[in-house]
Amino acid sequence: MSVTVEELNEIFAIPPVNELPPEILGELQSICRLHSISPKELSYKWESYSIKMGSEQTRLDLSTARAFKKDLQEIVEREARSKSHVRSADRRGACATPRNAAKGGDAFGMLDTITPIQRSTGGSNKRKAPFETPSVPKFSKADGMSSPSDGRSLATHTDQSGIQSVSFVERQNPGQIIETLNGHLVIHEPPIAPHSDSRVKLTANTDLKKFRYRPMAMHLSEASEVLDDRIDEFQALIQTHHSLDDSAFGNAAAQGTNQIIAVGRIASDSSEGKLNAASMVLEMSRRTGAGLRVPLKVDSLSYEFFPGQIVALRGINASGDYFSVDEVLDVPLLSLAASQQSTIDSFNERLGVTEDEDHSIPSKALNLIIASGPYTADDNIAFKPLNALCKKAEETCADMLILIGPFLDTEHPLLASGDFDLPDDPSIEPDRATLVDAFRLLIAKPLQALAQAIPSITIVCIPSTRDIMNKHVSWPQDNLPGKKLGLPKQAKMVSNPVTVSINEIVVAISAQDILYELRREELVVGNKNGRENNLLARLPRHVIQQRHFFPLYPPVDRTLLPKTGTEEGVAVGLPMDVSYLKLGEWLEARPDMLIQPSALPQFAKVVENVLVVNPGPLSKRKGAGTFAQMTVYPRKLTAQERGEGKLVAHRLFERARVDVARI
Repeated sequence: MSVTVEELNEIFAIPPVNELPPEILGELQSICRLHSISPKELSYKWESYSIKMGSEQTRLDLSTARAFKKDLQEIVEREARSKSHVRSADRRGACATPRNAAKGGDAFGMLDTITPIQRSTGGSNKRKAPFETPSVPKFSKADGMSSPSDGRSLATHTDQSGIQSVSFVERQNPGQIIETLNGHLVIHEPPIAPHSDSRVKLTANTDLKKFRYRPMAMHLSEASEVLDDRIDEFQALIQTHHSLDDSAFGNAAAQGTNQIIAVGRIASDSSEGKLNAASMVLEMSRRTGAGLRVPLKVDSLSYEFFPGQIVALRGINASGDYFSVDEVLDVPLLSLAASQQSTIDSFNERLGVTEDEDHSIPSKALNLIIASGPYTADDNIAFKPLNALCKKAEETCADMLILIGPFLDTEHPLLASGDFDLPDDPSIEPDRATLVDAFRLLIAKPLQALAQAIPSITIVCIPSTRDIMNKHVSWPQDNLPGKKLGLPKQAKMVSNPVTVSINEIVVAISAQDILYELRREELVVGNKNGRENNLLARLPRHVIQQRHFFPLYPPVDRTLLPKTGTEEGVAVGLPMDVSYLKLGEWLEARPDMLIQPSALPQFAKVVENVLVVNPGPLSKRKGAGTFAQMTVYPRKLTAQERGEGKLVAHRLFERARVDVARI
């Protein structure tokens, strides 16, 4: 397989660097040749390897490239040994002489795996072997928050997958800031004593009651109407934005000699495999195109496509076989969030800042801490990262703590197997403990302690489809049942996704990792000219342009997502309820901030005047993770803005400092 240097540089070189060193290129080319894979497939394997190894090993250099190559080779060897063992077992079974057939026993030993009795020639019955120790370690009841008590309590150990786990206590560089946005702003200065009253007013801009629908009751007719309505709504938006007549639009599947504009959804003509230029089709609504699909020819374009994307294409279908696209029309963006001047002044007074005072005093700024699950590593349920985060919030007198699920993760090996012990608690009977008790002890207890230390704090909890505690398994997803979980009164339970106002700031939050799935499904056609080369800026732009928390349709098959630490090793994926996809739309305005946790590298960027933050997981599978801390200064109104008397944009991206740090 021929692997060009240009392909590898385009995929693996991180701007501003455009070319990889020759020795790294040599290693990557060697991997492609050895395993007969393309650079694109290699990038997927590198992403999985980076997620598996943790943040310390994500930088691509010569040593990590060689370690990556060795890891791939070990995986291939393990698979080969496993297949060889299965084949040899099959050969033995196929050629075996039936045993005990004359005695009316188990002829081929088919009951050996069921019956714990081993036959012997002497006629005596013996147990085959003592019961084996579970492969997943239990915790000592004497100290439920300690490391596993089966000999793996050292600072590091290696599990069956060959991944070395690092003890949270022995983690490297705790508190180190790895990325900063608006570093010219001074970080928040905590007060001498906690504030007596909350400086944050939290308002839900989403109707939370609509998320209480009955899951797993989707009707195909309702789902198709929702998908069609979205296409028709975008056509109306594009027609108004570009001042087009009704006659300009047409059916892309109908043969014709005139150029038309067709609005529809990008899809693939195959249910398997990744979208490519040959398989890409345009799916139209029943009103504009009779619900037909037509192949697209996009050779002359330079653009990014993904399944589920709503696009407006200008072109012609002269042959009746395909629609030749000449231009992709811009989709209008939502207007920026804005507020009345009196509203801005009232929230500034809440922070202790008047119109004539200096708005750049660090102690007057809001202090927000953002974290995303999982909150503990795969080899324990001690939740030490969560406890450390609560300690950080207490030390810095945080005004708000935003916690995004999963909290008790269905992909956690111990929780999935049920093979763990809870810390000793006099109020819980060990034999009758439930997952509610586990949540109270492991999650709610450190939050209760934080609320007692900082009574003015506001805690926001967003669930995930991976949360064990949420019976609402579909996305969009109802909030967690806060009352029975023992959370403090400062904790507010909201839906997934949700849009809230923190004082005047509009914040959109989703626990579903749309960025990773877009990264996997995105198709880039044409040259680089006029295209956003920064992947971590391009992917959020898709979300903003499509006005939806999850514009990808259908979601990525869960077998293609990063492997988990459970016995099956398969991710939960996204159980999407298409009938309620409208609950994931952005309806009124562009948010000031989008919080989007992802398995991709953590970042904070400004995209289309929206502050986009990926805090990264607080705990990786085998090591500590990251979180984000925000310092938000009050919005200062200029004399011109006061003189005009109009609504004023919040301009959060100019007055907020974001620090992504190691826990």
